[in-house]
Amino acid sequence: MSKDKQAKLDAIKADIIKNNVCPELADSATNLVFGDGNPNADIVFIGEAPGKNEDEQGLPFVGAAGKFLQEMLAGINLKREQVYITNIVKYRPPNNRDPEPEEKQVFLPYLERQLKVIEPLVIVTLGRHSMECFLPGQMISKIHGQPKRVKGRVYLPLLHPAAALYNGGMRQALIDDFASIPQILKLVREGK
Repeated sequence: MSKDKQAKLDAIKADIIKNNVCPELADSATNLVFGDGNPNADIVFIGEAPGKNEDEQGLPFVGAAGKFLQEMLAGINLKREQVYITNIVKYRPPNNRDPEPEEKQVFLPYLERQLKVIEPLVIVTLGRHSMECFLPGQMISKIHGQPKRVKGRVYLPLLHPAAALYNGGMRQALIDDFASIPQILKLVREGK
């Protein structure tokens, strides 16, 4: 089962390269950062775009924000290998600038395909860029930590670990929101 899902994910990754998605971003990046983790995960975490460390290693969330994410996962008794982590935009924008709306738009169909293959119970958006793709018109400062059901999917918008890393108040808010994940998963499993 998981081999089949992994093969499907590999095919999506190959399509991004074959279809030359965002060639100007691809040219300035070292690696395509597609995603990492368990193709059968119940939880998918979606960030906005790779940063410097991610671009170098070809893996999402491996820098300081990734370390913080792993600490929070450990706090709810999960390992990185049990979840799936990806970004909307799969190439690092130059100088870590925010991804442009059209870049997000072009990558969104590939992200949708990833989600269709994995079929997670909960989709955790990390930061406002990721949230806006699925919950447009919302303000992360108002809805972070509140699960939203949209078209049969459950989304949990969270603050971005990178933003919360050096901001005490945001950091605590993110840790508190993160702690609600097991309960949200349980309710989704129970069909509530």
